[in-house]
Amino acid sequence: MNKCVIPISGGIDSSVILHHVKKQRDDIDEIYTLTFNYGQRHDKEINCAIDQSFGNVKSHKVIDATFLGNLFTSSSLTNDEIDVAKTKDVLGDPQTVNYVPNRNAIILSICAGYAESVGASTVFHGAALVDSEAGYWDGSNEFLQSINNLLSLNRRDRVQIEAPLINMNKQEIIALGVETGVNFSDTWTCYEGEDMACGKCPACSSRIKGFIDNKLIDPIVYSIDIPWEDFNCVTI
Repeated sequence: MNKCVIPISGGIDSSVILHHVKKQRDDIDEIYTLTFNYGQRHDKEINCAIDQSFGNVKSHKVIDATFLGNLFTSSSLTNDEIDVAKTKDVLGDPQTVNYVPNRNAIILSICAGYAESVGASTVFHGAALVDSEAGYWDGSNEFLQSINNLLSLNRRDRVQIEAPLINMNKQEIIALGVETGVNFSDTWTCYEGEDMACGKCPACSSRIKGFIDNKLIDPIVYSIDIPWEDFNCVTI
């Protein structure tokens, strides 16, 4: 029986990964998902991750890693005293204040260990093209290759990390999500923790553009007016 582990945040990328594996990877029999509470600004993504996992996986666990938020105080996502950088503020910035230090390396290391314990040989990582373009080194192909080189040192139960979306833009990822039946209203991308998505942070900007490029209306609510009809967008 082939098993896999998927770290699912509740955002678009990891939700699409989950549904892609569930619907299109016939070589995978059982899916285990992990969601990390690392002290981020809000729990909206965590709640979405629970919704996305329900009924689709063998097991889903929410991991209490809030101690990371107490350690990683240089990021706007873990320190409420630092304002979330908006898209207009980070153009050309090689590594923005929204970056959480070493987050992916820590999360994927835990996922690899968990994979060993449940007999899974693959961890699916939701890195996408926009991650490396935005300055997140731990979402790059180089990072993927390096962490797999490290895991290859395992002498018996080797785990491979795959990133099916790593060369895909947001338009392509959303299209794959539509194809595999992702309920985008149960995903959250915004870095802020308000009732409505801000529409101005880099995560929101990328998401909005992805939907517009697909001529689709994003089903979540934004605090700014987005003229979907001007772009000939329709309801999913």
